[in-house]
Amino acid sequence: MPARSLSAFFLWVMLLTATASGLVRAADGRPQATVVQDPQYGEVLYYFYQEDYFPAIVRLLAARQQGQLGHHDAEAELLLGGLYLSYGQHRHAAGIFERLLADNADPAVRDRTWFFLARIWQQRGYAEEALQALGNIQHELPQPLQWERLNLRAQILIERGDYAQAIDMLSAWRGRTEWSGYARFNLGVALARSGQLELATGILDELGQQAAWNEETVALRDKTNLALGYAYLQGGQPRAAKSVLQRVRLNGPFSNKALLGIGWAEAEVENYDRALVPWVELRGRSLLDPAVQESMLAVPYAMAKLDSISQAADYYLDAIEAFYEEGNRIDRTIDALRSGALLTALLSQDTGSTTGWQWTLSDLPEGSESRYLFSLLATHEFQEALKNYRDLDYLARNLADWQDSLDVYENMLHTRTLAYRSRLPVVEQSLSRADLESMVDSKLALDTRVERIAGERDTLALASEREFELWGEIASMENRAALNADIPEAREVRQKLGLLKGVLIWRLDKQYRERLYELRRKLRDTGEALVVAQRSRRQIDQSMRDEPQTFAAFGERIDGLAPRIASLAARVDKVRIRQQQYLQDIAIGEMQARKDRLDTYTVQARFALAAIYDRSSSAGGASP
Repeated sequence: MPARSLSAFFLWVMLLTATASGLVRAADGRPQATVVQDPQYGEVLYYFYQEDYFPAIVRLLAARQQGQLGHHDAEAELLLGGLYLSYGQHRHAAGIFERLLADNADPAVRDRTWFFLARIWQQRGYAEEALQALGNIQHELPQPLQWERLNLRAQILIERGDYAQAIDMLSAWRGRTEWSGYARFNLGVALARSGQLELATGILDELGQQAAWNEETVALRDKTNLALGYAYLQGGQPRAAKSVLQRVRLNGPFSNKALLGIGWAEAEVENYDRALVPWVELRGRSLLDPAVQESMLAVPYAMAKLDSISQAADYYLDAIEAFYEEGNRIDRTIDALRSGALLTALLSQDTGSTTGWQWTLSDLPEGSESRYLFSLLATHEFQEALKNYRDLDYLARNLADWQDSLDVYENMLHTRTLAYRSRLPVVEQSLSRADLESMVDSKLALDTRVERIAGERDTLALASEREFELWGEIASMENRAALNADIPEAREVRQKLGLLKGVLIWRLDKQYRERLYELRRKLRDTGEALVVAQRSRRQIDQSMRDEPQTFAAFGERIDGLAPRIASLAARVDKVRIRQQQYLQDIAIGEMQARKDRLDTYTVQARFALAAIYDRSSSAGGASP
């Protein structure tokens, strides 16, 4: 169950990111939610949860190199291990997990991590690494992981040919669980391969009659009955084989081979008329299945046995023609594979989905050649090779995009450099007119004057322009000789001037504190503005010194990246070509095996047809 295994593994990685970094735990012992403190790590998690694993790796490595993951070092490293594993970098991933989990005080975390690693390794064909990972588990896992762990180990042992150890492990299985059926099936297979056929058939027969509660268990039951039925056929027990094979569903992944076996079981006891029933049904199904191809010969064979010579000859001719047409389609498929067109069409159907281990092909390209891809995609070897090829193709396109981006960056840098050089004279001219030192001196002089005013309580110094003009007018009028005359008119004017002067002095004295506070506030704001202006001036001067060096550094970086990207692109292209050839070899080998089988069936049909002609000639001198 790869999909469930892979998604569960990544969920477990996220749990480990909490425990490995020493999260604060709640009172019940469960880890609390992680708070993202570094924005760069949050960006990595965004791409991770979007299942865009390659951008997540790139950003994680870049942030780590720049020291931007200080609060998330451990969990980021653990997440990187899971992402490495998704691209087949098993040794890098295992090194990260071993290093981070070595000092982890929680044995459950270590054990579950090694279990998930073992499961992924086994699915990708690394049996030895999977066994080693299982060996690192020190305690019993929670159910149902423990049941799956035992089945996984047994399956690897069977694949290695260590049947005795697998039998000992599976014989100790107790209880009926969702994994017990797989355990019984693996036990039956191990017993059969070790030569203990009687015990094996007993176990498989019991499992083949077991009640099923979902599609998975129904498929397991069909698979068991199919294996047991053919074991009976090979053991010369056709009646027992028929009884077992009839348990297989009529429409299912194992139905074609079961129908073929039922027909041969009837043929073994010379019930050819009954053998025709499943074979004729099978003959109408897809010719891609080897069982259907064999039925094309089995039907005329049974008819010949029933003395229906003319019909047998017709069916043989139909089979030869069908094999010929199928062979031509296979030849066209082989040509499409050799040219690379079929692989290109295969990947072009699914360019937008994620890369790495979780990718599966969702749609097949249109065309008659695509009909053969179903069986190829069902094989582990082709699926893994196709994933690797798609990842390489993605890397090649990514590097090509980066190469194009470098041209864009170079143009941007050139544009910015020209803009900087065109604006520099204007900025320098503006700066030359801004005499900040004299402004600072003026401000300091104003500070001194304000303090003198405050010390002497000089209310007139804080008068407004209009008030100062009035004060001057009053003073000038007081100094006129005519107003000093001892006449009633002069005395009246002097009284009015005194009144005006008193009102003005009263107003200045009343608003003195308010005006002094406002003046001091404005001087403070002016000082702060001058400080900001001085700081900005230093920054501008620094930028004027650094900007040319920054432009030069960016230019050198762009110039340095171009050959690196070109070198990486050449390496990826070389490996991609090799992987493409490997994929083509697998696919062409499968197609050639199909063609060879059809050629064999064609030769058998021609010999059988010739025998029928000879038989007809001997019987009546006429051909059918």
